[in-house]
Amino acid sequence: QFRFHVAQTRELGGYLCGRRLYETMLPWETDPSMRDDELRAAFADVWCAIPKVVFSRTLDSVQGNARLAEASVAEEAAAALDATDKNVSIGGAGLAAAAIELGLVDELRMFRNPVIVGGGTPFLPPVTEDIPLDLIEIRTFGSRVIYERYGRARDESD
Repeated sequence: QFRFHVAQTRELGGYLCGRRLYETMLPWETDPSMRDDELRAAFADVWCAIPKVVFSRTLDSVQGNARLAEASVAEEAAAALDATDKNVSIGGAGLAAAAIELGLVDELRMFRNPVIVGGGTPFLPPVTEDIPLDLIEIRTFGSRVIYERYGRARDESD
């Protein structure tokens, strides 16, 4: 499953994230122990190379290949897309929800774990109208984690 994450991350040319996700992922850029084997080092190299934009109300500065957001989610997403010919990912439940609500998301890529939890931040935001999706890819890993990739459904009149 980790090799899959490395491959997925290689497809990215930018990453927009919230503060908590940024702080969770920061050790990949700053902690040498995260490179303790070849696969982890490969992920760290890929992750470090991706320009990141961090949305936070509390951080004054960020480290690594990151900068604090200076504009709206829509403006930062547009700038990130303009800066690369690769995909741009948006991570962190609140930030992703805002991007979905603004219609900025073309694909959803999610990992479902076989466990029921009693709380937390919802993965998908409440929406006022349905957003039809097409299943693009599905995988089940040995850990029983299920990866699902969906794209916005094409309008039948296209």
